[in-house]
Amino acid sequence: MAIGELHVRISGLTKRFGERLVLDDISLEFRPGETVALLGPSGGGKSTLLRCINGLNSFDAGEIQVGPHVLRPGKNGNRAAVASVRRLFGMIFQDFQLFPHLSALQNVIEAPTRVLRLHRNIAVERGVRLLTGVGLARHLHSMPQQLSGGQKQRVAIARALAMEPRGLLCDEITSALDPELKSEVLNDLQELKGQGLTLILVTHEIGFARRATDRVVVLCDGRILEDGSPAEVLDNPRSERLRAFLQRVMV
Repeated sequence: MAIGELHVRISGLTKRFGERLVLDDISLEFRPGETVALLGPSGGGKSTLLRCINGLNSFDAGEIQVGPHVLRPGKNGNRAAVASVRRLFGMIFQDFQLFPHLSALQNVIEAPTRVLRLHRNIAVERGVRLLTGVGLARHLHSMPQQLSGGQKQRVAIARALAMEPRGLLCDEITSALDPELKSEVLNDLQELKGQGLTLILVTHEIGFARRATDRVVVLCDGRILEDGSPAEVLDNPRSERLRAFLQRVMV
């Protein structure tokens, strides 16, 4: 499968946490090589949607198709499909989730050597190349506690790319960073977009969504509030709810 062939179809996705309905009959399609920003108020279901796509959360109804692999409701019977989806989609978290006892390079080569059974020398060569590509050539052997937040997030990006995914799921990966570091990480994402990866980003970075994404999807109360190009959604919102949200986050 080439990079540009990663297609995601979500049909009737419903997810509850106890009595709370988090995703309410969501149907979406993400086209190959597309960069999509998921926006909306906290609690709207954005992060849960990413976690369902990646198989970290089970769901109650609907279907998720990633390439040729299909995830269905419940936890049983999805194990092989989840493993295959995670080969196609890397996931990057807000809190980095680096192994604290491993250096930057060791964090990056861990999954390729253990999961892909890649020879260590090849994994190291790939890891050095990826860390160099995100500006961390001088920090290959630094431990996570020696790195800034922006550097940790760049290690996390390199770690996800080390599995050679066809796309990335990014869950508010700049929210804990100061403005300068935030800009550096967003620039890295823009470069990845240029390489043809499918990127699905939960973010509150309206400026980035406007200039660097192909599409903006707004989730509110577990439903799709608006879906369209950045100009359509951000500059000409149709709903009063979205206009109020944009006014708050752009202050």
